[in-house]
Amino acid sequence: MFKSKAAAPSSTPMDAPDPLDTREHQLLAIARALFARHGYDRTSLRDIAEEAKITKAALYYYFPNKDALFERIVLESMQSLYDEASIAVAQAGTPTERIRAFMEASANVQDHARDRWIAGSNAFWQGAKEGQRLAALRLRDSYENLLRRCITEGVATGELRPVDPAMTGRLLLSALNHMPRWHKPDGKLSAVEVMHQFLDILMLGLVQGAPVSTPTTARQPGRSRKRATA
Repeated sequence: MFKSKAAAPSSTPMDAPDPLDTREHQLLAIARALFARHGYDRTSLRDIAEEAKITKAALYYYFPNKDALFERIVLESMQSLYDEASIAVAQAGTPTERIRAFMEASANVQDHARDRWIAGSNAFWQGAKEGQRLAALRLRDSYENLLRRCITEGVATGELRPVDPAMTGRLLLSALNHMPRWHKPDGKLSAVEVMHQFLDILMLGLVQGAPVSTPTTARQPGRSRKRATA
């Protein structure tokens, strides 16, 4: 979630606010949809007011500025994502199962709250002030570290080969973060079903019986290789 800058495709329909929900929650739903569709920087308070069919002055009653919306949409979205992933991880058994639970819980957010995922990601990169950015970074780090701990535990128990937890976590999160760029909510597979396949490929590999590759020695600047002789 936290490294994708893609906005939702323009063809994505806007989620209708729950008519039984409070007016404040309706406005948050509209703002999330507009942030997801157009990006945080390209959405004004006037745009939100017009979509909600209220005056800009009426919107100020709930949210005096975009900073207030940032805190409600981005920080609450990130906290909710972390909480959902944490619950899923806590309920799983082995480290491998916990990695799957983390990824599937995150993909489930894209299935059921895609505006929340995309809007939070866009606004995280586009509109944060220093204090807000620090708060968002802390939440992002907590989320990513949760996955890294699962990977570290898998290496320690021998379920996983000795991979670098940070690098492996970035690879897994890249699969999540780029999914909104191409995955269609009404497509053949849900985001969770796509993640099932991704995890099988990423965790089980592609080539059967392939040897584990080892890093090659990097060529040092300014030094030439000796020419091979017959």
